[in-house]
Amino acid sequence: MTLLALAYLAGVLTLLSPCVLPILPFVFSRAGQPFVRSVLPLLAGLAVTFAGLALLVSVGGGWIVRANEDGRIAAMVLLAALGLMLLSPRLADYAMRPVVGLGNRLSAGVDARGAAGSFVIGVASGFLWAPCAGPILGLILTGAALEGPSARSALLLGSYSAGAATSLAVALLVGGQVYAFLKRSLGAGEWVRRGLGVAVLAAVAVIAFGLDTRVLTQWSLANTSRMEQALIDEFRPAGAVHGSASRVASAAAGGASAVSAAAAADTLPDEGEMPPLSGAVAWINSPALTPEGLRGNVVLVDFWTYSCINCLRSLPYVRAWAQKYGDHGLVVIGVHTPEFAFEKSLGNVASAVRRLGITYPVAVDSDYAIWEAFQNNYWPADYFIDSRGRIRGHEFGEGDYDASERLIQRLLADAGSRQVPGGLVTDQGTGAEAAADVNDIGSGETYIGYARAENFASRQGVATDRPAAYGAPSMLQLNEWSLAGLWTVQSERAVLDRAPGRIVFRFHARDLHLVLGPAADGRPVRFKVWLDGAAPGEDRGVDVSAQGEGVVRQVRLYQLIREREAVRDRTFTIEFLDPGVEAYSFTFG
Repeated sequence: MTLLALAYLAGVLTLLSPCVLPILPFVFSRAGQPFVRSVLPLLAGLAVTFAGLALLVSVGGGWIVRANEDGRIAAMVLLAALGLMLLSPRLADYAMRPVVGLGNRLSAGVDARGAAGSFVIGVASGFLWAPCAGPILGLILTGAALEGPSARSALLLGSYSAGAATSLAVALLVGGQVYAFLKRSLGAGEWVRRGLGVAVLAAVAVIAFGLDTRVLTQWSLANTSRMEQALIDEFRPAGAVHGSASRVASAAAGGASAVSAAAAADTLPDEGEMPPLSGAVAWINSPALTPEGLRGNVVLVDFWTYSCINCLRSLPYVRAWAQKYGDHGLVVIGVHTPEFAFEKSLGNVASAVRRLGITYPVAVDSDYAIWEAFQNNYWPADYFIDSRGRIRGHEFGEGDYDASERLIQRLLADAGSRQVPGGLVTDQGTGAEAAADVNDIGSGETYIGYARAENFASRQGVATDRPAAYGAPSMLQLNEWSLAGLWTVQSERAVLDRAPGRIVFRFHARDLHLVLGPAADGRPVRFKVWLDGAAPGEDRGVDVSAQGEGVVRQVRLYQLIREREAVRDRTFTIEFLDPGVEAYSFTFG
């Protein structure tokens, strides 16, 4: 809401800059004329110009997030240039001179009496306004483009346009009387504009020194609208699931999988032609790839999403295979298909890819296009494709890594690769990526949003989509959980309205993880963790100190508990010391 208000204010303030003076004669000339034939076409022409500028900036911002680290540098340069333009009207005039010249040429000799003439005058006015609108509009849209196409981006642009339209409406209503006021207020408007420029340059300096990498690469979508999550739930098949602990246990006990059967058979099965990889909203670490361009290589397509614990635990093997066999004809492609709305953010995915050390190509499948093409239904899911583009095996969920690697070795040998490395990759996972203790897990994935919540034990029951005060029972049964404090429970998450607030869970597992996001405006949220009423000590997870202290800075999976001794039923409590935290789901290992 704060960003929307600032975008609206930025639109209003564009009228208080000296570079607005050239368009005022066009605006004042429409005062008192018929709205439909004169005023409306002028405003429509102005809107068309702004929409064109917005498209250019959005395309550029989309390239920035696809370019990974180089794009981060390009984004800093772009934001610094915009900040300098806000500081210096002369620099803004110079940078926008080609655009202003186009506006002058359009307005020259136009018969402005009809609707068509008014429309052209509106387009010309948009270009003449560019030195005012360009830097601020560019700043808003660069940030919006960095988080990817979304309802939030549209709202930011709409808020800015509404602010600009408000200024024009005032000018049209008051007419020439506003001119004297503008002359008096131009100085104040310029100081506001320059203050914004200083703030932008300061933010770029903070980013350049690495003090806050989230600003460019992780524009948080933790406050994504319910509409976006509803669309994800609509596109995701109802049966889509993570590879569960029971699935891993089955594999560890010798349960057969498609990969195990394929690796052991003399003749590999043929599961059909590799589907297209079109439909990704972006590619990270690579240009877009196609099945045709991959012919001659063995391909591993790995479906994952960055807050999925099962995906994180299989990731060390996928990374190791890419490194071990990359020079022998294997191409690993990660297909990132989101479960939660915040995982649609290109910035969030790019940040996760970098944080997790993934260097192989990643297709950002936010619209489920590749997921549907493969008719996939699991996270993680691996598809093994031979050099002719035929699927020769698949593996759903965690486990059976040895059989998967043997299948890779066989496909490489069948493709004619010489000296294929032997041996098998051993478990390399640490922290949340460490293999689960499959022999002693008594708790399963538990969602906090009301759409899929189970075993909720707070006495008040769930109050959907509105703030409510919750109290935790004095005793919880195994796998029951509760909220305490003032929370708003939404379909996919619970949001803490006032600090402090707690979540309590009675669980049985070695590891406890919780998917969390910071406050909607990106402010970090401090928390404290207890295990059976005491600080976790040696039983702390990688995201918690021995005293149980931690901070939510990014929207991701946090490992909070890793028990060092024998696993038993325990009561986990997390207390948030700041408001705004967003809690999504528990997972165990």
